[in-house]
Amino acid sequence: MITPPRLKRGDRIRVIAPSRSLSIISPEVRRVADRTLGDLGLEVTFGRHALERDEYSSSSIESRVADLHDAFSDPSVQGVLTTIGGHNANQLLPHIDFDLLRRNPKVFCGYSDVTVLLNAIVERCGWTTYYGPHYSTFGVERGNQPTVDAFRAATQADGPFAPLVSKEWSDDEWYIDQERREFHPNPGPRTLREGRAEGTLIGGNLDTLNLIQGTPYFPSVPDPILLIEEDDMAGPDFAIEFFRNMHSLLQQTELKGLRGILIARCPAKVQLTSDDLHYLLRSLSLPSGIPVIANVDTGHTLPMGTFPLGAKVTIDTEGSPDQILLGLGD
Repeated sequence: MITPPRLKRGDRIRVIAPSRSLSIISPEVRRVADRTLGDLGLEVTFGRHALERDEYSSSSIESRVADLHDAFSDPSVQGVLTTIGGHNANQLLPHIDFDLLRRNPKVFCGYSDVTVLLNAIVERCGWTTYYGPHYSTFGVERGNQPTVDAFRAATQADGPFAPLVSKEWSDDEWYIDQERREFHPNPGPRTLREGRAEGTLIGGNLDTLNLIQGTPYFPSVPDPILLIEEDDMAGPDFAIEFFRNMHSLLQQTELKGLRGILIARCPAKVQLTSDDLHYLLRSLSLPSGIPVIANVDTGHTLPMGTFPLGAKVTIDTEGSPDQILLGLGD
């Protein structure tokens, strides 16, 4: 697996909108995002079609694919950020020139609906992508420094790094009111099953990852370690939906050699309890020695860590939730 060149100060990044349009992001959020990325030494540019908007707050497949191809073929661009998530990035997959992307590995970061693109590139191009903040995520005014630091560690610093473990977290509607924020103490990651594992990280948003089951875009990697996060779209039946989607995912042939599972912290309204998670593990009947860690900092709560999909990962619970080691490297 190839690791794209690290970003450095003075590099140019391109913001594209493979899901929802840049036009739904407020000028204030964009101002903060541009400033934050500028503080990282990155010059922000935008796809030609990023502001287009149709009746579904997205744009045509042709426009979105064109911006994706332009971003990766432009030699002046060193990194690519997605604007925000949505519902339709999988529409692009049959139209992407993966040979073009394979020849031009670059830091490519986003989450949620972008899960399908990140994992498809791991599979079809053989280089690492990053499950982490969108461009819009950098527009958070308060409490977002851990997100920025985690992105820097994953994409700009050299060598292996430890994932983010934040002191507090939030899932409030920050984009509506940047001043009135609600934060909660973070107990940190917790071990559901002890063990040690080494393997290749894949995954992302569970519902979205399941869209590429049985397609040529689902990643087939040696010794897979699965990162899973979910939003609150399932509502009051979240646990039931989570259970059946996890069972469906783990029935994939590509995951028969599963080595470990990381489950991100869920939004508060989901109320996925420890009892729910232990029930899920019993029903999955995982082989002994496969570690499972929950409450990982990434996904649809803030702050969020940045995780390199397609990279080598080591999980070691050390027999205690307080001593979890989760080393990531190339």
